[in-house]
Amino acid sequence: MTRPPATLRDFYENPAVPVASGAARSMRQARLLARALGPVRTGAPPATILDIGCGDGSAAAVAAEVLTGHRLVGVDWSQDALRRARTRIPWAVRGELTDGGLPFATGSADAVLFSEVIEHLVDPDAALDELRRVLRPGGHLMLSTPNLAAWYNRGLLLAGVQPVFSEVSMRGIHGRPGTQVVGHLRLCTARALRGFLTASGFEAVRIAGAPYHDVPRPLRPLDRAACRVPSLASILLAHARRAGG
Repeated sequence: MTRPPATLRDFYENPAVPVASGAARSMRQARLLARALGPVRTGAPPATILDIGCGDGSAAAVAAEVLTGHRLVGVDWSQDALRRARTRIPWAVRGELTDGGLPFATGSADAVLFSEVIEHLVDPDAALDELRRVLRPGGHLMLSTPNLAAWYNRGLLLAGVQPVFSEVSMRGIHGRPGTQVVGHLRLCTARALRGFLTASGFEAVRIAGAPYHDVPRPLRPLDRAACRVPSLASILLAHARRAGG
């Protein structure tokens, strides 16, 4: 992830700050990637998949269940997160999206998982430039991020309530539902995400929706139904390919 100011770094190094999303969402994203990569061919080298911002490695461990035969490498700048990740996945290395970039050669990755990282970044443009660098031409980017225009956020805004996922302070919750500060700096809609990825050198951008694990139980059927219209879903799942392949 992008190196933040010291206060942000301290925030993300705090073991109490969540570093993983729901397992069901991680599995859905991994299955999309598995279909995109296709079956592992006998004698062919394994695909190299980088989980950038792997956190505690729980999402990578879930993904590994359906990405068998491929090489999955977790990457994070948080030493605390990496210590936990190494108990779950075989490879977890320290890396940043700026200040020298990721520790991988240009065009060395077949796919990148970028799960709910971009909303935490100070400089998402530089981050996508670095992801594009490490991907081979035609390589896959699987990106997920909360949806600013989720179905319930539209209602909250009409009522003058701060949207879910958005934050005005790193010290506490103000004016929105929820009890946990998670450090979101940027949020986007499905339309904005598609345009951003295209402008950053990616093509064939497809966006699906996923539910949010922390939606109150009585509303979960409605949240799952909203996924049929990605622009209304809680979570945006984007699949794009690096242009040039």
